[in-house]
Amino acid sequence: MEIKKVVVIGSGTMGSGIAAHLCNANIPVTLLDLKTEISEQARDKIHKSKPPLLLDKSKINNIKVGNILDNFDEVKEADWVVEAVVERIDIKHDIYKKIFKERKKGAIVSSNTSSIPIKVLSQHLSEEEKKDFCITHFFNPVRYMGLLEIVKNENNDLDKINSLKKFCETELGKGAIVCNDTPGFLGNRIGVFAMQVAMTEAFKMKLSIEEADAIFGRPMGIPKTGVFGLYDLIGIDLMADVLKSFIKELTENDPFQMVAKEIPLVKKLIETGYTGRKGKGGFYRVNKTGEVKVMEAINLETGEYSASKKINIHSDKVDLKKLISRKDKYGEYAWSVISKIIKYASSLVPGITNDFNDIDEAMRLGFNWTKGPFEMLEEIGVETFFGKIDNFKGNAFLENLAKTNNQDFYGSRQKYTDIETLGKAKKTATSVDGNNSAQIYRFNDYNIVEFTTKANALDYDSMDALKKATDKPLIIINESMQFSAGVNLSYTMDFANKNDFKSIEKFIRYFQETCKHLKYSNHPVVSAPSGLTLGGGFEVMVQSNFVASHTNIVVGLVETIVGLIPAGGGCKEMLARWLDTDEAKKDPHYAPLKVFDIIGYGRTATSPVEAEPMKYLKPEDKKIMNRNSLLEVSKKILENNREFKAPSEIKFKLPGKEVLIEMNKIIEKLYNEKIIRDHGVTVAKELAHVLSGGDTTIDKILSEDDLFKLELDAFMRLIETKETQDRIKYTLATGKPLINEARSSLIFLSNFFSKFLSLPGFAAQCP
Repeated sequence: MEIKKVVVIGSGTMGSGIAAHLCNANIPVTLLDLKTEISEQARDKIHKSKPPLLLDKSKINNIKVGNILDNFDEVKEADWVVEAVVERIDIKHDIYKKIFKERKKGAIVSSNTSSIPIKVLSQHLSEEEKKDFCITHFFNPVRYMGLLEIVKNENNDLDKINSLKKFCETELGKGAIVCNDTPGFLGNRIGVFAMQVAMTEAFKMKLSIEEADAIFGRPMGIPKTGVFGLYDLIGIDLMADVLKSFIKELTENDPFQMVAKEIPLVKKLIETGYTGRKGKGGFYRVNKTGEVKVMEAINLETGEYSASKKINIHSDKVDLKKLISRKDKYGEYAWSVISKIIKYASSLVPGITNDFNDIDEAMRLGFNWTKGPFEMLEEIGVETFFGKIDNFKGNAFLENLAKTNNQDFYGSRQKYTDIETLGKAKKTATSVDGNNSAQIYRFNDYNIVEFTTKANALDYDSMDALKKATDKPLIIINESMQFSAGVNLSYTMDFANKNDFKSIEKFIRYFQETCKHLKYSNHPVVSAPSGLTLGGGFEVMVQSNFVASHTNIVVGLVETIVGLIPAGGGCKEMLARWLDTDEAKKDPHYAPLKVFDIIGYGRTATSPVEAEPMKYLKPEDKKIMNRNSLLEVSKKILENNREFKAPSEIKFKLPGKEVLIEMNKIIEKLYNEKIIRDHGVTVAKELAHVLSGGDTTIDKILSEDDLFKLELDAFMRLIETKETQDRIKYTLATGKPLINEARSSLIFLSNFFSKFLSLPGFAAQCP
């Protein structure tokens, strides 16, 4: 069946998110609630949301609103009706009665519940109605979270389920995984269990919460919040309610029951209002004494708070085999948690799903794990796992695996979709090479480069991989949530701390050389960005020949926040794009001033729709809803450009001192209005010097190399200052800009960027 119109009933967080995302996909949608005023307020919140729920805010009125009394006729025209009301079964039953009375024949009806089984939801429906009823469990926030669980049971019309799955995949861009009607469905069942294991084992082994979070985080391929940080993010009281639901729904002998038991300290925290970030604090809290804020952590044994300690376990990369082999408490903790997760997940096959692969993908898409439980098992190795595991009697999956001793049990990835994803392709590469910062996957007709550092930050090795891979057509794409958050500041500061500025200059030169090489390579280069594409990451993308962008992209040049300017060609490329406008052809000052504003204020775009007016993206760049499709689209671009010829180098005519005078007036005004301070003036003047063309006049022709030199010289003058170094150090230590000094660097990262850091890719969440 074809879905051309959707009605969403319930305009709370989830209903609004679903309606907004349907609007993103250009699907006509009506949002209904008890009163029209409520749905109107919801639409207004969608428009103002940060991070934005809409790709294009101008389309907000494409979401029709109304109430279930006067506007229920909308259901008659809908091909799909989504119920997203409060988790009260009596209210849901009343809604279903009305929906099935009014819906057109064959229309799909679904609930967005995260916990109530289909058998309970559909108990008053006829056999015919049950065929068209299922659960569509979106994860929050709907626009950004990739996972959609479509929950079915034996009553469903499977053709209808598959049709809905295809629609959600192709039109909504979701990783739509079909699973059976079991408590907690798929993602939450495993995800919440993993959290509880990580917590209970920390109590048992008497680890500090900082130690547990240091292990149950990046070293395990799990978002850096860790378990206690994630508890605080979700809400300790909410998690307590989630656990009660699992205890009620699961059998007494389910291993979940053991880890879901109430913990006295957790109970006390809830009772005293320490419910997490939304309350007075939680396992972590901020203690403010005067103007000084101190992050504190709770002692799991005493319940007392003290200053939080940073734990360095000397393991930044995901290496599970190495992690569980450690002869210390961290290795013991890691093995205990990982082994229990693998045991539990494998015990649910085929109960939850017939294919264990689906469980891994649910954890990737819904909880942002690098590896699911079975990929963890694959990495550890079958022999190593069974050499360390104790009892797995009654676990059919593990018993069979132990019997067959199949080291290659995993097979292919991402079976839930027919799309040729990056995950699938990597398994079929003819050869793989690379270094500590990037992997090169080689195929017969093209190469793939995937960055592998934290936030895919760029360094010398990243550049090496890019240059090495241009012997064939190249696709730059990443399976992690970010394309690249920019140049590795730690890498840069290591040299700065030694006063080794020659090495910094050498790296920036090599970065420039690499980006120019990408742009003028004999073979086409496609960048396929998603997530953060900032600073150096943007410079790699913008100097590729073609771009296939995911719609959930955060793109921009934000170097000024740390007292620097773009030096990998970002200033150059933005000037080139703005010089190629009708306005710039009439007014030679137009392009430099426009780019001065964009880069100076570190303006970021949160979608291709926002990126195009700033010329971060071009109209011809591909924009894709389904992140899984980035590789297929990129390959199609290469196929369509078999006769590719490298572009001609750009020449620049810039006004020099003439426009510099105007820029200096802007800087002076900002200083007088106390928007920028002393070092901010320094940064702004360096940026102005570059964008004006330096010591030039409008009749002089500048090459790309001339612009590269201007960028490099300005960058080096700034990196050598104490003020810039202080900002970089603060950002590295906190993950945030130096707030009091941000004004003095002329820019502010948008509210979106700061909030984005706690959303997809940086912190998993339990809907």
